[in-house]
Amino acid sequence: MQMNLLTSIAVSIIFATLSALVARRFKQPLILGYIFGGILLGQKMGFGIIADEASIELISEIGLILLLFIIGLEINLTKLIDAGKTAAVAGSVQFFGCIALGILFFRWLGFFSGQINFNLAYLALALSLSSTLIAVKLLYDKYEIDTLAGRTTVGILIFQDIWAIVFLALQPNLLQPELSSLFSSLLAGAGLLSLCFFISKYLLPRLFVWIAKSPELMLTTSLSWCFLVSGMANAVGLSKEMGALIAGLSIAAFPYSLDVIAKITGIRDFFITLFFVALGLKAPAITPSLLATAFLTTTFVILSRFITLLPTLGALGLDLRTGLLTSINLSQISEFSLVIVTLGAAYHHVNESVVSIVILSLILSLVLSSYLILYSEHIVGFALRRLKKVKPEEPVAPSPFSAVRVGKEIVLLGFFKEASSFLFQINHEMPYLKEKLFVIDFNPQTLEILKKNGVACVYGDIAHPETLRHAGIGEARVVISTIPDTFLKGTTNHRLLKQIQTLCPQSAVIVTSETIRGARRFYEEGAAYVLLPRLLYARHLFTVVQTQLLQGLELLREEQLKDIAEQPKKDLPV
Repeated sequence: MQMNLLTSIAVSIIFATLSALVARRFKQPLILGYIFGGILLGQKMGFGIIADEASIELISEIGLILLLFIIGLEINLTKLIDAGKTAAVAGSVQFFGCIALGILFFRWLGFFSGQINFNLAYLALALSLSSTLIAVKLLYDKYEIDTLAGRTTVGILIFQDIWAIVFLALQPNLLQPELSSLFSSLLAGAGLLSLCFFISKYLLPRLFVWIAKSPELMLTTSLSWCFLVSGMANAVGLSKEMGALIAGLSIAAFPYSLDVIAKITGIRDFFITLFFVALGLKAPAITPSLLATAFLTTTFVILSRFITLLPTLGALGLDLRTGLLTSINLSQISEFSLVIVTLGAAYHHVNESVVSIVILSLILSLVLSSYLILYSEHIVGFALRRLKKVKPEEPVAPSPFSAVRVGKEIVLLGFFKEASSFLFQINHEMPYLKEKLFVIDFNPQTLEILKKNGVACVYGDIAHPETLRHAGIGEARVVISTIPDTFLKGTTNHRLLKQIQTLCPQSAVIVTSETIRGARRFYEEGAAYVLLPRLLYARHLFTVVQTQLLQGLELLREEQLKDIAEQPKKDLPV
């Protein structure tokens, strides 16, 4: 059926949504639903609704670019450096070990032996990478991202991404593997990366400071940067996808990256959906031999993680339980693998059978690893009992991932006038509480002053739940919104209350209401305390009038003048 691009996208989204709803109903990964929706739309196994190859390629390319941009944004180079020896050694051994095992595995199966092409190398490389999106999401959902196993998993995933980035830089010149061509690719990649980091360090901060008070501009500015660098990469002979990755990397450690990630989450999900639908569209018919190969490949992926990681992590001083949990967390094939083999097919490095094996193996590994991660504690407990290793857990040496974290016991959502006075009161009455304070705000001037005063803070738009989650408010004991709805942008105190109760149900939530009716509603819905300015004002005014009638205002006036004198001479910008 012939369709224009807009109709193709609309039909793709509708089918992806319906398939994802079915996947959700049966508690399967949504990616499985998206790919299945694409299969239904395709020619080989579906209804042949979309037949325009140009539309498919365009959808897939946009999805690839956005996917790589997001992956780049989520690779924190500072954390990579902090991870140190454990991440470097474990990530390298796992990656190269799985490649070596993959080559042996496929030769043992009799596939592609004796052929002078890249099929074997691409398959081995694809199977060595684990899914950052899936592993991190499931660990977040289980609140295990900050456990020792969770931090070890993230460190290894970061190093996998680094090796994949190196391969992406070399990929366009694999058909002409002269040293000069490969060197040119690496040089172009390094040059573009250096240029982007220079711009992001010296030019972009000024632009972002200028637009920071208009959070809606963050999304368009970030996407403009992504497509600009993609175009630059294409101009110097690299892939546009590589450029998108560099664009994300260059602003990943940016003061505004938290807000950029939060803003781009929706559009990311939209294009990721189209990317996986496009992969389903291109999937060939499943044959018994392809299905058998995919099952064997998935089994190999899971076993290869245990074979490479258990001895490595043990040698690095981590306990068996952490090694088992980390291996389970990494027991799937990466979305990066799909990127690499899809580009490999576009460069004519591999045939479509390789793409088919990776797609089907990805689906199977996602399903299996989702269950493995969900029940990982039970699986590891059973394994340890069988191995007769059960004993009280001994103190583990400090992990290289265990960097001291900023206290987030008291989180202020936005830094308005009342919050400024609250900070002064803390400094005056209980200075030690300042170490437990954490502020989220989108005014760069305010944040600069807070940092100079030793207050932990981060740039972010509190109207976005992703901002709150990435900021780590799940650790908070008390979350406070002192800003009335009149001055909040894009959200309300009621919406904030609901979001916080979802993200950190154990936290006491203090919100602000401008009406008595609103305060009653907040208390009914679980607020720990409601700031009601009109009541606080009325109470204090009553005290002032009562004092004047009984004994005069001299003493109260002197106390207030003393307080005013101690306050900062200039209010913080709000």
